[in-house]
Order: sequence, then structure tokens, then C-alpha cells
Amino acid sequence: MRMRVGISGTHGTGKTTLVEALCAHLPGHVGVDEPYYLLEEEGYEFQFPPSLEDYRALLARSVRSLSSSPSPSGTIFDRTPLDYLAYLAATGADPSEEADGARLRQAFSSLDLLVITVITPETEQILPAVELPGLRARMNDALVELVYDDPLNAWEDTPVLELSGPLDGRLDTVLAALKQT
Repeated sequence: MRMRVGISGTHGTGKTTLVEALCAHLPGHVGVDEPYYLLEEEGYEFQFPPSLEDYRALLARSVRSLSSSPSPSGTIFDRTPLDYLAYLAATGADPSEEADGARLRQAFSSLDLLVITVITPETEQILPAVELPGLRARMNDALVELVYDDPLNAWEDTPVLELSGPLDGRLDTVLAALKQT
């Protein structure tokens, strides 16, 4: 069974590690790098910290990644457009003015599961310290609010799994959710 899974969350919550673990446990599945690295490879130069224009470019690249025709392999996406909407919100922009709801609906409809990694006491104790902790916390809060409020009606039909439990149980939790999908 070939699944398309998007992993979203603020920086430093174990998304990439989860993508790698899922690809290792799901035969025929490949990971798609987060849009930041894809844009860098394409020659895009980011500011530090990223600007609103940078987040808009990341959002557009993420939508393109999800909207691309399905590959013969299953696909695990390291970040989704939801991430960049949350970063935009965390930096003062209105997410509902930053994206086309119809394009987002099309992108999210390609996913079998949207997985959200959130900040937990365990992520703060076990995972390495991160840059821009204030932005990280604001993005985490914006992400949680966006995923459940869905102001653009873009992912309402996509199953969402919020991972707030132990880090060592994440892989099994996602695999169990995929079996139910």
C-alpha cells in the first residue's frame, strides 16, 4: 500500500527523524526534503531569520510539492503548507490572506494522513536546543490553532494525527494510524 503522509511541526520537534523512520519501515516509500532545502538547491537565498517573503516562497514550494503528480512510491513529506502558514501567522501575517484555499484543498487532498509534531515537555528535555526559541513557540501555537480551526477549509477532509506522546512511541503511533486509513 502506497501512502502519502505529510509531517508538520515547528522546528526542533523531530519531523525529519520521523520521516526517516517511516521511510525505513514502509517499503517503497520515499521522503521528500522540506521546501527550505529544495528552494536552496534551486538557488533561493533566505534571510536570517526568514522574512515574510521567504515564508511565502516556502509556502508556494510546499504547495507545488504536494500537488505534484503522485509517484509510484509512497511519499512522506517533511513539512506541508500548514507549516508555512503557521510561520506566517507567528510573524504577524494573516494566514487566510496568504494562500488560495482551493489550491491548498487540492494539495492536502493528496495526503492520506497529516501528522503534527508539537512541542511537549519531552521534546524540550530530549531534543537539542534550537535557534529562535520564541519564533518556535509562536509557530507551534499558531500551527495547533490553524490545524483545528482550518480557516481556509483546506485540510478538513484530511485525517490529522497530533503526536503529543512519548518520542519513542511516535513511529508506532503513525504506523497504527496508517493501518486505519
